[in-house]
Amino acid sequence: MNPLLAKISKEDLLNLPLKSFEGKIEVICTEVEFQKHLAQLRGEKVLGFDTETRPAFKKGVRYKVALLQLSGKNTAYIFRLNMLGFPKELSEILASEQVVKAGAAIRDDIKGLQKYRQFTPGGFVELQTYVTQFGIEDAALAKITGNVLGFRISKSQRLTNWETPELSSSQLKYAATDAWVGYKIYTCLENEHKPNLS
Repeated sequence: MNPLLAKISKEDLLNLPLKSFEGKIEVICTEVEFQKHLAQLRGEKVLGFDTETRPAFKKGVRYKVALLQLSGKNTAYIFRLNMLGFPKELSEILASEQVVKAGAAIRDDIKGLQKYRQFTPGGFVELQTYVTQFGIEDAALAKITGNVLGFRISKSQRLTNWETPELSSSQLKYAATDAWVGYKIYTCLENEHKPNLS
């Protein structure tokens, strides 16, 4: 078990090994694909959560959320919302108090998703707040990842076009990794660092 630090320096973070998600990535673009994975998705009790939006390089230009990423331990689900839309069952998962959705800086992500369909978010864990009870002061996902999980993640694909007809393998890995580390941070803190109160 890694001892947790209040803060991790940039230098220490750069010295950590680079890791990314190595499980199965399911890219969901159609209603048929969505229905195929729905039962498996509903079976997940903890999901890492993230979204990606096409970057706008012009003032006043804003794009809708292009991807929603939800990741369990072994499978990351990448929903291409610009193709799929926002199925009602997906909003039900995001509203469910029974399913933990863990991510960083989630408020704007949720607001972006509500532009597709109104839902009341339930079961969300804001990691930036959650980690403070463990004495962690860092708020950036990359720094929380380094601190809790002992590795760093690449941010190289962040400003790529998430609405491109075909996502590259680098984009998919980046998107899956961002959601997966949310899952990993939450489960690691819950299982290894939470005081046993029983």
